[in-house]
Amino acid sequence: MKRIVLNQIKSNGRRKSSVATVELVAGDGQFIINGKEGTVYMQNKADLIFAMQSPLDLFELKNNYNIVVKVMGGGLVGQANAIKLAVARALCFSNDTYRAALKSKGLLTRDARVKERKKYGLKKARKAPQFSKR
Repeated sequence: MKRIVLNQIKSNGRRKSSVATVELVAGDGQFIINGKEGTVYMQNKADLIFAMQSPLDLFELKNNYNIVVKVMGGGLVGQANAIKLAVARALCFSNDTYRAALKSKGLLTRDARVKERKKYGLKKARKAPQFSKR
């Protein structure tokens, strides 16, 4: 879902069971996730914060936009990757010239790997009980 409403760009991103909705608004570089500051929400984990901001760092737009995120489901890593995809999609929608660079860095690709479901008769998705011959 991509929408422009009065200089506001909305986009969605998903990873595992996490879903993020991002709003890009012209501003001074604030990152707000579920009403909290981005570094506080991501528990000051530098790799997650860097991953979320990587689409902005690619074009040095970190201080040009305020980013408001609503994210739910999954853990912090899945949420950070969902936010990264949503920010990349929003940037691509804001300016078509960004698309080639974002695509070459792999930032527009949705990672479809999700947890496999448990099957009946097994302990987990693939782990079977120990086989006894006699």
